Amino acid sequence: MSLAITGFYASLTALLVIIFAYRVIRLRREHKIGVGVEDNTPLLIATRVHGNMLENAPLTLILMMATEINGMSPTLLHCFGSVWIVSRLLHAVGLTLGKGGAHFGRYWGTLLTWLVMLGLVVVNCIQFFDPM
Repeated sequence: MSLAITGFYASLTALLVIIFAYRVIRLRREHKIGVGVEDNTPLLIATRVHGNMLENAPLTLILMMATEINGMSPTLLHCFGSVWIVSRLLHAVGLTLGKGGAHFGRYWGTLLTWLVMLGLVVVNCIQFFDPM
């Protein structure tokens, strides 16, 4: 059994995690803040972008892996994976450009993330009750 598709999206997710972490490190060094964020809004936002990714990625990727193991079509897996990556990029850009406030990207990034997770939950439940 191959988990190549989930592995691909997990790899893209890991690249985003590294990019988001690098941004935090760069801001910490630039502002000489070793721990916490003090009153530095850009650093706070960068840590939340990184943290939000880490909060959502494990469960989403576990759900995706389960659907792949249980035989979901590659096309649907790629749909879920693509929307997942786009949603995370939208959220990061929106949270950053909106400076922590309302922004198109933050709203749609969050909504699409939840829809991917909910869609994977539904598929996993269907696969459980009606195995292919």
